[in-house]
Amino acid sequence: MCGIAGYHGLTADEALLRRMNDCQVHRGPDGDGIFTDGPVGLAHRRLSIIDRAHGQQPMTTRDGRYTIIYNGEVYNYLDLRAELEAAGHRFDTDSDTEVVLQAFAEWGADAFDRFNGMFGLAIWDAQERSLTLARDHFGIKPLYVCRSAGSGADDADAWLFSSEIKPILESGLYEKRPNDRTIYRYLRFRIHEDGRETFFDGIERLEPGELMTIAADGSVERRPFTRLREELLELAKDQRPYDEAAAREYRERLTEAVRLRLQSEVPVGTSLSGGLDSSAVAVIINRLINEGDRTTESVGQQQNTFSAVFPGSINDEERYVDDVLEICKGHVDGRKITPTPTEFKEDLVDFVRTQEEPLISSGPYAQYQVMREATKYVTVLLDGQGADEMMAGYIPYYFVYLRQLRAQGARKAAAELSRSLDVLWRLGRFKAKAKLRGRKDIPTTQLLGQGFAARHAGERYSVEGRNLKKRLVEDLFVGSLPSLLRYEDKNTMRFSLEGRVPFLDKEVVKFIFSLSDEAIIKDGWNKRILRDATRDLLPESINRRRNKIGFTTPQGEWFMRLKNHFYGIFLSESFASRPYFNQTEVLHAFEGWIKGTNDVDSMTFWRLLNLELWLQEYFDEKVDEAAQGSVHRVKTDYEPNARKELDLVLDAAHGAGADAGRTVRRYPLRTDLYAREDDLDAKTLGYLERFFGGLPSAGEDHDAATKGTWYFFISEKIVAITQGRSYFIWDIKVSRPARILSRYVTRTPAGIGLGSPFTMQLAIEEAGLARVLYASAGGAIGKLIGKRGLFYELVGGDIRAIDGPTEYSVYPANVSAKLAPKDPDQVAARLSALIRERVPQPWRATFGGTVVMDANDIGRNVLGKDAPGPKERYEAMFADNPLGQGSEQTPMAIVFEQP
Repeated sequence: MCGIAGYHGLTADEALLRRMNDCQVHRGPDGDGIFTDGPVGLAHRRLSIIDRAHGQQPMTTRDGRYTIIYNGEVYNYLDLRAELEAAGHRFDTDSDTEVVLQAFAEWGADAFDRFNGMFGLAIWDAQERSLTLARDHFGIKPLYVCRSAGSGADDADAWLFSSEIKPILESGLYEKRPNDRTIYRYLRFRIHEDGRETFFDGIERLEPGELMTIAADGSVERRPFTRLREELLELAKDQRPYDEAAAREYRERLTEAVRLRLQSEVPVGTSLSGGLDSSAVAVIINRLINEGDRTTESVGQQQNTFSAVFPGSINDEERYVDDVLEICKGHVDGRKITPTPTEFKEDLVDFVRTQEEPLISSGPYAQYQVMREATKYVTVLLDGQGADEMMAGYIPYYFVYLRQLRAQGARKAAAELSRSLDVLWRLGRFKAKAKLRGRKDIPTTQLLGQGFAARHAGERYSVEGRNLKKRLVEDLFVGSLPSLLRYEDKNTMRFSLEGRVPFLDKEVVKFIFSLSDEAIIKDGWNKRILRDATRDLLPESINRRRNKIGFTTPQGEWFMRLKNHFYGIFLSESFASRPYFNQTEVLHAFEGWIKGTNDVDSMTFWRLLNLELWLQEYFDEKVDEAAQGSVHRVKTDYEPNARKELDLVLDAAHGAGADAGRTVRRYPLRTDLYAREDDLDAKTLGYLERFFGGLPSAGEDHDAATKGTWYFFISEKIVAITQGRSYFIWDIKVSRPARILSRYVTRTPAGIGLGSPFTMQLAIEEAGLARVLYASAGGAIGKLIGKRGLFYELVGGDIRAIDGPTEYSVYPANVSAKLAPKDPDQVAARLSALIRERVPQPWRATFGGTVVMDANDIGRNVLGKDAPGPKERYEAMFADNPLGQGSEQTPMAIVFEQP
């Protein structure tokens, strides 16, 4: 397995090839090579599997005409080699690469349809000056292409290609743009492998079984090199009856497919989920070991299996994994990986980066974890990918089959339905429970940006719903399998592993489609032929399983555990600024999901989350932390927060009054987090003593600036927290009036105000529903007459100080809502008395008092004080809010008036 990259239409540029190649070193850590000839450049990264001593690429024929870079394995290469040798070809290596190259020299593009395996390749014909790109029949191996307008000689177009998207991004010849149409179809219809198009506008993928030729004059032809799709549909029309003999033949064919995929000079293992498909692969390998089959030398006497397990979760399949390990006892070393939500959170950025495009669920993270562990022991891994799409492994296929039977006669459909009820119930039980509980259904379009959704409202997506074989072909090449193969390639190659999929042996697939539909579904049993073929190999617990789980994560459970983190992402300013999302509706929906009041599923939130993280990773500006140097250094008490100033000249426009023109110096004090159980007084005084204790050594400038009267400012948040007036949003029982009223209040990016149902609920509990309704009516009238802030004037109290979760705050403030502190004047007076007792003697006489301040980057509001003068005087001292309650953790300040 390898990585390829290159260009057509440029002058020789080895530096470009090396940049592109270095982006995918994980695909081939065993070697690299580059080749240039006129307008073409080829680059290759090698993961050595077969003929490790030779087979380096790029590889050129003896006559110098053809040069290849190739990613994949052709399993029937020995048969093809014998045929080529009979035709007069001579070989210098034992690699399948040379067979692929010589086959192209002999048969041209017709060679590709002879291959049984997986590949993404590029072949340069130096005589015809043409470049051919091709991707295998099922698209197991990826190949991306991009036209770079005007980058070539004389401003002609050039082409870039690679095994991953990153090399194209790194080339510098592609201007990054999200593909809005693909994004809409992903969010709206859950499509994430949309034909040729990718999520990057202008970057396309070759489709399964497609080749692309760029001629000497720059003209481009793209066409299928195979009729495999048509052949499968033709076979389906002329079906053979299904019987025991067919099941035996299928077993022989599948066993041969597994045997072919054990060819390797490096260790081979098995990915074992506990489902029917991967378990079948594992027990077939075990049988081959027991029989002493020579191909199992790559496996060894102990088959290494790798399984993701989730103890205690509804998704856990460990008991099935254990049943397979018991069957293989004596010849198996079963390794189990237990992914956790904490690890998922830690790996999330790398996981998104690895996949390069958004996914429809977090399920492939289980595979990501398995591959990370497997690479410690093996280099090749077999798994069961593809069986579901050819043998109706998913529950919706039952509906397609039932409709097909209904068209043939009601009696046949009713008989099949009666034997499938338990399976179909699994699909409908969650929806039924949601309806019984009265949960609200929220359409996905409601969560999308209004303008974005309107621009793409004409998009449609439909699938074959009445013909089983047609639907299976559709899903093999378009609807389902392509995305699963993408995950497999990205996850395996991220950890320098080669993944092999024996179920996608094209001859095995053809055989299944040549049989009647009863080989696929009969009497409520899907994958019937596989069950029959492995009845004496697999434990009955697996062979007769009716429930389908697959390699996935307990996503709903994890999301509830990680709701704090995900809520913060949805709350972020970057999420709010995207044209794709309606942030207010997304937050309402996520809050409702947490509270169990709506029927939105975690898959919907994953798509929103994944898209946001993908945009952050591939499109947002990155902060160069190394260049910033001190970005992670904790500031001292005597320095300002980042992008803030210590000194401020008071301004009459901000209410300074007679103090206008006077300079104040504000020292933000960094603190630990405050919790409900903390003693506000004791903890706070500790920080003041630290400040004054270190002040003499802070320098002459600081000494000169601290001769005047000084004040202690404390954030209302930490006062409210220690008074027990801060609540996790999940613990606030939101009433219907709160949910309705909050929709008419704009959510600020900083989470301030009553735009959240949680903060509105606190306002109702604090002021009473009648007063909130009265103030709401007054506020609406105020808007009509151009008078702002009337709501807060009418509602009274400190309702203005109620805050919701804020993106910039550290946990738990980022998922909490809080009331204003109780009796803030008394708090200020109490703290002042303690300060006068505890601060060093020289500072007692100049202490002016304590201010409880509600400050943010939008406004300032003094909630309580025992310092003299109007509150506007102290609000003016915070006109630029020197505090930072996010990562800065500076919720208090010492403020000196300079004499």
